[in-house]
Amino acid sequence: MSLEQSAPEVAMPAPRVVERPAHHLPGVPLLLAALAALVAGVVLAVAGGQADSSAVSGTSVVVGLLVAAVGLVTLGGLVQVSPGQARVVQLFGHYSGTIRTQGLRWVNPLTKRSRVSTRIRNLQSDVAKVNDVEGTPIEMAVVVVWQVEDTAQALFEVDDFVRFVSIQTDSAVRHIANGYPYDSSDPQRLSLRDNADEITERLSAEIQARVASAGVHVVESRITHLAYAPEIASAMLRRQQAGAVVAARQRIVEGAVGMVQMALDKLAAEQVVELDEERKAAMVSNLLVVLCGDRDATPVVNTGSLYA
Repeated sequence: MSLEQSAPEVAMPAPRVVERPAHHLPGVPLLLAALAALVAGVVLAVAGGQADSSAVSGTSVVVGLLVAAVGLVTLGGLVQVSPGQARVVQLFGHYSGTIRTQGLRWVNPLTKRSRVSTRIRNLQSDVAKVNDVEGTPIEMAVVVVWQVEDTAQALFEVDDFVRFVSIQTDSAVRHIANGYPYDSSDPQRLSLRDNADEITERLSAEIQARVASAGVHVVESRITHLAYAPEIASAMLRRQQAGAVVAARQRIVEGAVGMVQMALDKLAAEQVVELDEERKAAMVSNLLVVLCGDRDATPVVNTGSLYA
């Protein structure tokens, strides 16, 4: 395409944080250790309470409570990571890293662990009423396949990354629709209706540029609804029908002229009949009427002279 437009550059701020692995340990061994500490602490506290010596009793109870407390704190550091999810770890407001390893893991009990889904998602946009590059009102909707690629950016760079993706998709749809006509008779010009694959590639690129700072990766996008606005749909349908009739007539005339030229050349080459300019003109007229007419031709037998 000679009039292809390059995807616009979207000036989004650079991310201030990038995902990195968080320090974590296997959770099952620490779970067993925490349960053992709880049991041991309870046993020591109960035994201390039943001891005869007050000194031994107090010491045993304190140690038991401390051991049980250690077990409880250890249980507080356990975190479960399901498939298709990640846990973003923060310590006193600072980003410590992300856990992507599936299963039961253990981290610092003082940290905050936020769940972020890394599954592939579909976003079905609402039908947006926009104007194409010629100012014609149209309706357009898309579906976007996306997923979180950087959990730290998704959580810390924007307030709500799901809503952010939705709003930026709507903005990109409107911008793309404003840059191309709904349809075009010029084969060198991209149009929304006839060049859906090229348009959706550029739409995906623009959405990706808009949501990249939020740690989101756009897998693909597709146009799911494209139509004229209801108030001009009937007028546009008549225009399309008129254009189709004109294009069909043009093809018919081009073909008829070629057939007439072939007939004249064939007659002259095989010397079937000699035609002067006037007879050639009459033959061309008759052939064009027959070939370009809407109805079947009615043969007329001429029993006289052409000059009668």
